[in-house]
Amino acid sequence: MTDVIIAGGGPTGVMLASELRLHGVDVLVLEKLAEPTKEVRALGLHARSVEVMDQRGLLERFLELGTQHPVGNHFAGIAKPQTVRLDTAYPFTLGIQQPIVERLLTEHATELGVEIRRGAELGGVSQDDDGVTAELADGTQLRSRYLVGCDGGRSAVRKLLGIGFPGEPPKTQWLLGEMELTAPLEEVVAVVTEIRKTDLRFGVGPSGDGVYRVVVPAASVAEDRTVPPTMDELKQQLQVFAGTDFGVHSPRWLSRFGDATRLADRYRDGRVLLAGDAAHVHPPLGGQGLNLGIQDAFNLGWKLAAEVGGWAPEGLLDSYHTERHPVAAAVLDNTRAQSELMSIEPGPQAVRRLVSELMDLEEVHTYLIEKITGIGIRYDFGEGHALLGRRMRDVGLKSGRLYERMQTGRGLLLDRTGRLSVAGWEDRVEYVADVSEELDLPAALLRPDGYVAWVGEDQQDLNSHLSEWFGAAG
Repeated sequence: MTDVIIAGGGPTGVMLASELRLHGVDVLVLEKLAEPTKEVRALGLHARSVEVMDQRGLLERFLELGTQHPVGNHFAGIAKPQTVRLDTAYPFTLGIQQPIVERLLTEHATELGVEIRRGAELGGVSQDDDGVTAELADGTQLRSRYLVGCDGGRSAVRKLLGIGFPGEPPKTQWLLGEMELTAPLEEVVAVVTEIRKTDLRFGVGPSGDGVYRVVVPAASVAEDRTVPPTMDELKQQLQVFAGTDFGVHSPRWLSRFGDATRLADRYRDGRVLLAGDAAHVHPPLGGQGLNLGIQDAFNLGWKLAAEVGGWAPEGLLDSYHTERHPVAAAVLDNTRAQSELMSIEPGPQAVRRLVSELMDLEEVHTYLIEKITGIGIRYDFGEGHALLGRRMRDVGLKSGRLYERMQTGRGLLLDRTGRLSVAGWEDRVEYVADVSEELDLPAALLRPDGYVAWVGEDQQDLNSHLSEWFGAAG
């Protein structure tokens, strides 16, 4: 019996698989596509996801293939000249296309020993007290102790389990694709610049190798989004919005996406869990979807590994829903707000002007960008120090950096007092006493995902929190 089966080999699925393998969990990833997709839906990683890559020793791979862009104009496309000062060592957006992200994460998972089985479509899921049975479309049956659905917005896992997915259906759809153009770049830039003065839903721009990325509102909402648009349909909509089709030809791929906004009513059903788009869908405003899924995986991985390993304290696995469901709800809300602000109707445009004025206040602008980038997330761990429930930024230690010490996927005690101990939890929590003056607190306990679970200097209080997050002492 496999420890964990993951349905879906996209970025969320392979990230989760890697997190589990760090703890020795046996993982099988099932991906229905025979080959990796070439569709470029997501275009980059926000600051918190960049931190995640650093915490697992992957950042150099991503920086080598990505482009760093200043943070600042992500909220509803409202352009502001000032730079936002985020509390992170990586105050930028890393421009990197989704297929590259998926490839790098897949390589990492493979290096850790994850088995990825392509062309394996899920046809059925059932569970009992001992495990989960996954039935593939070809009739093959597989058993695992747990199963996680990372299989996208049309999740077969979610539907097979009957997990509710309340929200709003799409009211608008866009046509999206990559293709070649005959129009000169100067003409494209001039036309697009003029259109985007009043309508930010439209865009045409180079994506490399002589190929352009085109996005344009569709004439109507298609009943089946999985059916790609035709080139004639795309050309017609370009004529409607731009008065030209730019001579588009030779498409690499074509697709549709909409503004449906839905959130699973629960992230766990017994031994089956959901992560990524299987748990939440929303308009792509602010580029948050890919990042949200990766951070779901980062939250879930160590908790599920603890459950499989037998050391999870009571309620730890359920805290995945408790913590991540509100985060997704907040993302759905901010994309709803951005959708309204991008409407071309007079009322929303008036609100947009007001929000733009408010964003001239640095505190307001920073608050909104912290939402988009994931830097502002705070889990509810109760009352206490300002850092409690927040992720800790990378800080310098007397030898090396904090994030370098987190690559094992274990918890971490940073102790400036030199008097504390993790005795009994050494197999789950690392101890670092050489903390530099950059950390202005006596001691802090970090979970494997980098969030601060305790701040203090009393050993008895520390032991209580070690038990709360890492189970009984060994």
